[in-house]
Amino acid sequence: HQYQFRHSPGLYEIWNNRPMKIKDKVCVVTGAASGIGKALATRFAKEGARGVVCADLNETDAKAVAAGVGGLALRCDVAQEGDMNALVVAALEHYGSVDIFCSNAGIIARHGLEATLKEWRRTMDVNFMAHVLAARAVIPVMLKQGGGHIVATASAAGLLMQVDSATYTVSKHAAVAFAEWLSVNYAERGIRVSCLCPQGVRTPMLLGPSGNRKSFLSEGSVSAEDVAARVMEAIEAEHFLILPHPEVAEYERRKTADRDRWLGGMRRLRAAIIADPQLRGDD
Repeated sequence: HQYQFRHSPGLYEIWNNRPMKIKDKVCVVTGAASGIGKALATRFAKEGARGVVCADLNETDAKAVAAGVGGLALRCDVAQEGDMNALVVAALEHYGSVDIFCSNAGIIARHGLEATLKEWRRTMDVNFMAHVLAARAVIPVMLKQGGGHIVATASAAGLLMQVDSATYTVSKHAAVAFAEWLSVNYAERGIRVSCLCPQGVRTPMLLGPSGNRKSFLSEGSVSAEDVAARVMEAIEAEHFLILPHPEVAEYERRKTADRDRWLGGMRRLRAAIIADPQLRGDD
């Protein structure tokens, strides 16, 4: 496809060392049907985005979110390269540019060594490879435009650990590493990258089917709207690491300062979770 890119006011702010604003930008969000993705789409619209594309495997709920923000809804399996490419093509055809791409979809399951290869591949595909597919699809577009911003949703587990899930921990560490690589390799070409690493967020992933599940992450949890606000600040300030829970920075500092001591603390946390059904998040 050949596209005539529409100039968004301020599209070249990155090159001119001015903070990027959301107003008049085209924003794409995966995992937009609920949780953080829904909050991001809603906040982008509130900030005056020219276009908001809401992508999700759950097309029905994505359409509901898009209707609420006056945006475009698309069914998208982020683990499929064809779906990711089609998402970017649709955004270009509808709005003429992609200024901000939030690669936000994610899944979690409690898996240890018993996880099957199929479970490992699905988790890695959604939580990690989706970021790779997003970058492959959207970075050529952003380079042609002259700039853009990618927001990759990882997790505090990508800096620390999810003690009850090997698959989640490893996939989120990979997501953080890839976002760092993108930032190093594309910043001088006008593409900014941010990596979102929250702890507990009051979304269906944390609250479960019942909507009131408790776990060790419940205390200190924040709303999806709080997370969206932190993302807006990071985009405008061009910050890489987004920590809706500021204490995560201290936890990571302790980890790198004395890894053996940190691992001991994580073992104690694991023991406490195993001993208490509520800390485990059992419904």
